[in-house]
Amino acid sequence: MTNDIFVYITYFVLLLLLAWPFGKYMAKVFSGERTFLDPLMGPLEKMIYRLTGVDAGQEMNWRRYAWALVIFNIFGMVCLFGLQTLQHLLPWNPENIGPVAPDLAFNTAVSFMTNTNWQAYSGETTMSYFTQMAGLTVQNFLSAASGLAAALALIRGLTRKTTQHIGNFWVDLVRSVLWVFLPLCFVYALVLVQQGVLQNLLPYQTITTLEGVQQKIAMGPVASQEAIKMLGVNGGGFFNTNSAHPFENPTPFTNFLQILSIFLVPVGLVFTYGHMARDRRQGYVVLAAMLLMFVLHLGVVYTSEMYGNPLVKALGITGSSVMEGKEVRFGVGGSALFATVTTAASCGAVNTMHDSLTPLGGLIALLQMMLGEVVLGGVGAGFYSMMMYIVLTVFIVGLMVGRTPEYLGKKIEAWEMKMATVAVVVIPAAAILLFSAVATVTAASTAATSNPAAHGLSEIIYAYSSAVGNNGSAFAGLSANNPFYNLTLAIAMLIGRFGVIIPVLAVAGSLAEKKIIPAGPGTFRTTSILFIVLLTGVVWMIGALTFFPALALGPVVEQLQMLQGKVF
Repeated sequence: MTNDIFVYITYFVLLLLLAWPFGKYMAKVFSGERTFLDPLMGPLEKMIYRLTGVDAGQEMNWRRYAWALVIFNIFGMVCLFGLQTLQHLLPWNPENIGPVAPDLAFNTAVSFMTNTNWQAYSGETTMSYFTQMAGLTVQNFLSAASGLAAALALIRGLTRKTTQHIGNFWVDLVRSVLWVFLPLCFVYALVLVQQGVLQNLLPYQTITTLEGVQQKIAMGPVASQEAIKMLGVNGGGFFNTNSAHPFENPTPFTNFLQILSIFLVPVGLVFTYGHMARDRRQGYVVLAAMLLMFVLHLGVVYTSEMYGNPLVKALGITGSSVMEGKEVRFGVGGSALFATVTTAASCGAVNTMHDSLTPLGGLIALLQMMLGEVVLGGVGAGFYSMMMYIVLTVFIVGLMVGRTPEYLGKKIEAWEMKMATVAVVVIPAAAILLFSAVATVTAASTAATSNPAAHGLSEIIYAYSSAVGNNGSAFAGLSANNPFYNLTLAIAMLIGRFGVIIPVLAVAGSLAEKKIIPAGPGTFRTTSILFIVLLTGVVWMIGALTFFPALALGPVVEQLQMLQGKVF
């Protein structure tokens, strides 16, 4: 336990030490200031604009920005769908893998376009090298860049005054890819290769094991996808077992590095916000609230997993009560940290099977997705979702003190409240609960669960929470590759992505048009410890009121059954 605590402290220290300068760097990139990469990326950026006809100097209002974002992503989804269904005719397919079934291809195309990376398939037996590289990896870059662009538009809406312009989507997209993700992924992929992660185009290798059995070993361009999978908070693995596979995550060092890279851009973006708002304390407050929730959630997961299952302990099998579903290479500490980070950050990567987590461990994973992944969250997505909770918090505080709510000197009025409520409460809750309710009474759905009773219900709720939250991780106990799940989960992913981004951009557009009112004696300070506590409380309160019945019927009941010695 002492070693685990030391690793956790080291993790947080390194994360903050890396994210602070990186956030300052991103602020320069998106404010148009000069950076050390300009001589390399500047000419390439100009060439892209010339080829595509983009006027980089023309900014957009929120409607044009949203339209460009949605159309671009839908076009990417269509291209990825076509790539999968035609992969048997395309190059770099040494295993002659056939076309992907239409329902699965649709689900996967939506999944990678929405930054969800839900995988109802085994990558090494379903996707060719060409599909993995030209389809899935490309969408990993573009979906992450789209989320980052939406967050930047919101930051501009918060910090600008009396204007309809919140930036240019095409510029934000291009600069996100060229200045942020490509350089990071290039260096990161080289480190992964040095550690033993695969990166080749070789045919699958047939080897003879020590037992004398013939075994086929999958090859492929893994490291290049692994880098953006983590830094873009995507999560889609090259192999079926994701980051539990030794070719994706071979050592304890790569495990630590992968967990660190998941949070790098989301934490850096909070620092970026402080710089662009010209008040670093605003960024510190947001980060403090996120980290407070994360530390408490991690504590619950780690404690629960260390305690393990008393029913297995009673069998007297040493270590089995805590290591089920976990890699020996990573242990309980590395597995608990990874599981908490990946569900906090809307990253579907896993190094342990969440189906084997204790009920309380599974509850935290579920709750973090249900809350809208605001505990740092995905690239851009976590930040803008948390900002919607800030809108709700200042509104509640305004009601308490009898004053029109304000944030950064701008009044929060009816339109902002409606859009914020739609973004973080109405759409996520309705989609998760309604889809889960339908699935529990549908034969095709219930037949796909590997467990009955409370745990089976948790498997279903987890799937739709993961889809709506654009997380992509699974309990690993649900056979989701059937037409029912492929279709309904794809719709849930679309709702979870655009049903949040569009209201967020509407809020950005509305706030950008407002004047900034100087702070007065009655202005509630949003840089205080009290505000951090209030913000955290509002997030948890909304989550509890909305999802407690579902959590009570699933993991809470299962935890009580486990403590009473009941099995199913």
